[in-house]
Amino acid sequence: MKSLLLVAVGVGTLAAITGAAWLMRPTVDEQFAQCTGSAVAGGDIGGPFELVSETGETVTDADVITKPSLVYFGYTFCPDVCPLDSARNAEAIYLLEEQGVDAQAVFISVDPQRDTPEVVRDFTDVFHDDMIGLTGSEEQVAAASRAYRTYYRAEPADDPYYLVDHSTQTYLVLPEHGFVEFFRREATAEQIAQTTACFSAAAG
Repeated sequence: MKSLLLVAVGVGTLAAITGAAWLMRPTVDEQFAQCTGSAVAGGDIGGPFELVSETGETVTDADVITKPSLVYFGYTFCPDVCPLDSARNAEAIYLLEEQGVDAQAVFISVDPQRDTPEVVRDFTDVFHDDMIGLTGSEEQVAAASRAYRTYYRAEPADDPYYLVDHSTQTYLVLPEHGFVEFFRREATAEQIAQTTACFSAAAG
């Protein structure tokens, strides 16, 4: 009975996350219509945030989103998903560099208790020298997560090896336009690079 209950809870959580992802599809105007397969009206995603950079400086979204950005919420102690997604996002940036498209990857920690600026810097530097790592206070991280409608929940912190359950979509955010697209985990680096290049060209 207990195992069936856990399965039911897991399926319910997955359905909720999948449903939330569908509802947050951006409303894409004609300027970007050719860059996305479909658009469904949803609420506002993204917007102002204040976090701490990997160099220890307090920064805002205006300081960070200065070029097409692949924004991902995760944490450095993540055993599998975050490193894989970060590596894929970094690969997409390398592919864009080869095409002459100036873009960047941004990693926002949802584990501020362990992820100091130094820890986040060491993590992001593994994947790309220019990947921007951000952390902050619990309040700052929660506010950024709310802005992007992400989900995260840490296990009891009395265990130093606690894990953090979190959503895994990557957001494409453009300066002056904000959030325009998101990518699920199954998206490849090539697909992300192609879509990002299209949005970048359309943005002018």
